[in-house]
Amino acid sequence: MGWDHSLIEHDDGLNRCGWAGLEPIYANYHDEEWGVPEYDDRALWEKLILDGFQAGLSWITILKKRDGFREAFDDFNPEIIARYDETKQAELMQNAGIVRNRAKIAATIGNAQVWLDIMESGPGFTNYLWDYCDGKPIQNQFKELSEVPAETELSKIISKDLKKRGFRFCGPTIVYAFMQAVGMVNDHLLDCHRREPVAAIPPRPGFG
Repeated sequence: MGWDHSLIEHDDGLNRCGWAGLEPIYANYHDEEWGVPEYDDRALWEKLILDGFQAGLSWITILKKRDGFREAFDDFNPEIIARYDETKQAELMQNAGIVRNRAKIAATIGNAQVWLDIMESGPGFTNYLWDYCDGKPIQNQFKELSEVPAETELSKIISKDLKKRGFRFCGPTIVYAFMQAVGMVNDHLLDCHRREPVAAIPPRPGFG
C-alpha cells in the first residue's frame, strides 16, 4: 500500500492509519469501509476479486477504478460473470475503466464459478470465510505500521483452501489484505480514530 508513516493527521484533525494518505477518496475509504465487518456473500466476493486485481498495483489505483469495474463486470454479479464468453473477455480487454489484465479477467470468471459452487454446495461464502475466525473479528493491537504483517498463518490457510477449490489470484498476502478490508481482522492502529469504533461493532446475529 505504500505505507510511509504510521499515522497521518488530516486537516480535520483526525489521526488515520498512514496508508490512507491525504487524498479524500482514500481517507473516505479508510473511515467508512476499511475494517468494517462485511457479511454479504456477494460483497465479500467483489472485494476479494478487487484485491486480486490489485496484485502488483496500489490499492488507490483500484479504488479510483472501482466504479468502472462495477459497470464493466455487471455489478460483480457472479451468476452473470460465470457465463462470460471470449467475446466478453475481449470487450473487457478494451475497457480503459478497469485494469486490463487478461489473466486476472479470466481468473474472475473462474472465481465466479467457484463462488457459485460454495454457495450451492456449502455453507455460503460468508459462513465459509467467517468460520475461519469463529465469526468474530480478530482485534489486533498494532501501534506502528511496521508491526502489521503482510500475511499470517491464517491467511495462508485460507489462501490454500481457496486455491484447492479453484480460486486464483488469492495468495496469502492478497487474502490478508482482504481480511483487513472486510473486518475479519481489525488492523486500525491503536491511535487511529477508527480503531475503537470499528472494535465496538457487534458481530452479525448468529456469529461469534
